[in-house]
Amino acid sequence: MKLTLSDNIRALRKARGLTQERLAEALGVTVGAVHKWETGLSQPEISMLVELADFFDTSVDVLLGCTVQDKRLEAAAERLTEYCRSLDPTALSESEKLLARYPNSFQATNGCAGICLVFGSMRHEEGLIRRALELYEQALILQPQSGNGDIGKTNIYGNMALARFLLGEKEKCIEILKKNNDSGIFNSQIGVYLAGYMNRPEEAAPFLSDALLQSAVTMTETIMGFIFVFRARGDWASALSILTWGMNVLDGFKREAKPDYFEKIKAELLALLAFFQSKAGMRDKWRQTLGEARSAARRFDEGPDYSLKAARFADEADKTLLYDILGAKAADSIEALMNMLGDPEVLKQWKELAEDEQ
Repeated sequence: MKLTLSDNIRALRKARGLTQERLAEALGVTVGAVHKWETGLSQPEISMLVELADFFDTSVDVLLGCTVQDKRLEAAAERLTEYCRSLDPTALSESEKLLARYPNSFQATNGCAGICLVFGSMRHEEGLIRRALELYEQALILQPQSGNGDIGKTNIYGNMALARFLLGEKEKCIEILKKNNDSGIFNSQIGVYLAGYMNRPEEAAPFLSDALLQSAVTMTETIMGFIFVFRARGDWASALSILTWGMNVLDGFKREAKPDYFEKIKAELLALLAFFQSKAGMRDKWRQTLGEARSAARRFDEGPDYSLKAARFADEADKTLLYDILGAKAADSIEALMNMLGDPEVLKQWKELAEDEQ
């Protein structure tokens, strides 16, 4: 067991923008006492630990920074996961036993909340869903134990919103999602709840629009990442497959042939496709594909537009602005990609195409 009380007091104080003087005043102690706590020269008495935990809205375990590596807890959590996969109701009784043994464990509390939510939603049992909410509230307090930062809280809030929805508390569900919608992470859920279950389609549309556009950007970034994975593995077939699939999906996003940001993405993906075609021995095909990439890059670079005005379905697309760390122009981005891939022949062909246009 490792205690990090001094670090935690200091971190919690700073997170709330308090000086040592202000914290001392709030707790009715001297500044010297706070200083000693934060430097590890002394520790608060038990009664003051409870008061500190209450002041910082956390638990004493979290304040102390207890990190107990308990293999039994991990093994029990794995068993509960297996029960859930087979929808074995034993998970419910076992989860309560686990909570009795580990009442202040984030892993146990959050995991058991999830079990109650799963079985409560499938059985339509209000009691289980309310039990899930109760446990999620406790999990929020214990969350610093997880080491996941705000990601862990986001997951909890999403599950709490679902629980509220299942209880028929739709407005509370939407309120939770909107309040914790950092970077639009809950856009799709808010949109589907508003449009599909609450008959508020116009209110839902902006959220769905943003979700759709974000999914296109995320998909492109994911494909780019996989490209370098497949390159490292020498898996040309998988690279060709994911690029072809990605371009087909992106084509489906466009309602008209305007050279917006989609055109830049298409140019980059075509250039990558040409690279992998060359690696796969498609000697005639890859040069043709690289020429298509050159044409798409030229269309974008003649009038760069970093919006997604031509996106289908997305009402707010014309208000969306993006950027590309590879380069402002499509031609620059493709050359950067070619340099990253390190193929002299394809890079030479690309530069020759550019020179022919001049």
